[in-house]
Amino acid sequence: MADPLFPGPYEVVEGPLDPADLLAVVRGVVDGHRGTLARPELTVHAPDRYTVLADGARLDIRSSPLPDEPPGTLDPVLEGPPHCRILLLASGGVTERARALFDELTEAIGRRARCYTEAEAAAIVAGMPLLDRYTRPEPALDGWALVFRDHYVENSVGFLLAMERAGLDPEWIFALSKGDRTLHRERVHSWFLHRGYASDVLDNSVINGTAGAAEQARARAVDAQVAAFVRRAHAAGRKVLVIDDGGLLAQGYGAEGEQGRAGANGRGGEHVDAAIELTVSGLKRVAAAPGRLAIPVLNMARSQLKSRLGYNEIADSCVRRLRAIVPGQKFIGRHVLLIGYGTLGARAARSLRALGCRVAVVDSDILALITAAEDGFDTHRTVAGALAHHRPFLVLGSSGGTALTAEDVPLLPDGVLLAGFATKDFSVLTEGYPGARAQPIPHVGVRYRLPHATTVTVLGDGRSLNLFEYEGIANRGYDAYRAGTLLAALALCRDPDSFPPGVHLEPVDRIIDEAGLFDAYYSAYLCAETAPLGTGVFGSTAPGEDAHVR
Repeated sequence: MADPLFPGPYEVVEGPLDPADLLAVVRGVVDGHRGTLARPELTVHAPDRYTVLADGARLDIRSSPLPDEPPGTLDPVLEGPPHCRILLLASGGVTERARALFDELTEAIGRRARCYTEAEAAAIVAGMPLLDRYTRPEPALDGWALVFRDHYVENSVGFLLAMERAGLDPEWIFALSKGDRTLHRERVHSWFLHRGYASDVLDNSVINGTAGAAEQARARAVDAQVAAFVRRAHAAGRKVLVIDDGGLLAQGYGAEGEQGRAGANGRGGEHVDAAIELTVSGLKRVAAAPGRLAIPVLNMARSQLKSRLGYNEIADSCVRRLRAIVPGQKFIGRHVLLIGYGTLGARAARSLRALGCRVAVVDSDILALITAAEDGFDTHRTVAGALAHHRPFLVLGSSGGTALTAEDVPLLPDGVLLAGFATKDFSVLTEGYPGARAQPIPHVGVRYRLPHATTVTVLGDGRSLNLFEYEGIANRGYDAYRAGTLLAALALCRDPDSFPPGVHLEPVDRIIDEAGLFDAYYSAYLCAETAPLGTGVFGSTAPGEDAHVR
């Protein structure tokens, strides 16, 4: 960045970073260049003001506190470093080597400033008391490595910290984002790097086959990193567990023989040793993956835990995000069309009706349609039939497939809002509708001017709306599911030979039942009686003791 007010390049970084941590970052970068021709020299003028002389250039670093900022986590943090504004300024003859050092300092300080603080990480842990309760040392983890692919949100931070506390070495964790634009994805990524994990993106668009050439090229590079991680783990005598939504197993990591990794990618033959599947869409990808499944896969996606507890929280997060992204809209009394009355759609429909919306339902599955009708909703077999009787201001997609067809688009009311909770819901528009002109609306979505002289607005980025610039499900809302996933992972790592190749559901429900997770969930969140001290239902810490990050 350059400006007439400054004699050379400058950058501004903001974040929660105390002077000691800032100085440690600067020293680390400078010390890394001690043996180079530039030979940078660091001078500390004050705790918040430093100068680095390098190759004839002067690099100044100044930090100043900012006024009170909103919390950077879902739960407020009462203690921790203040938010600061850090100015990096280069002056003098800024050579190529000096500029490279300036850029490296900017990147290192920015990454550390984006990272969660220890106080924030402790707040995340404290916000998931069930997960903390079931986190106990598991010696078997000494022989495992983990590839974790999920959304980059706070509850993922909490889960991987729990795996660490259970005994998994951070060196043997490879975290992968699914590519959604979650609110704090950069903070999560920086935190994972800070903990010593590998961290990258394997976008769902690549898995779904809708990615462009650049995304596909990046995915191939990430795939090579994952394959190298798996090879390194096996060479070190470790088995590899995948916790995923089918993205890696769909690439052949769980198949055997010629149809496995070698057949799918023309190289390697790398495979993982066990997996936990988190989503129904992932189960479909596993079923369609090349080759015969040669590893055990624990089915969290259809577990009683997710069916009974998870979908209510997902639906709640979807409706909350929907209302937040269009704060100027009236909901009470207005018509809404819901496409897809499955587990998630049914809950969303009831939530919207409770707000006062008049909800009509479309579903191609006759039993789902019967259920919706008997639940008191106006029902239609087709979108066209519904639009002939209603003029919704909002259309929700929860079909798990393509909610709108090209034939439906001309029937949409002018100005209608489209909110999808799955990637394919409104792909007829997001993947290119003939004659439509797209106009991005920052932080809201994309407005399409259609050839029929009408406009429609797809909220978000065409993917799950509750993950668009949002944290998704509240940490306490996902606490039980993360705890159940932890229990399943520890059981699988403890005795992998007890699970033959294939997808397993019954053992998952049994592991969770035997652990008493539902009873603990009720005691922690729903029971009207006060839990006696020392029962641990609010976490593994003693009364008055703070949750901590090791």
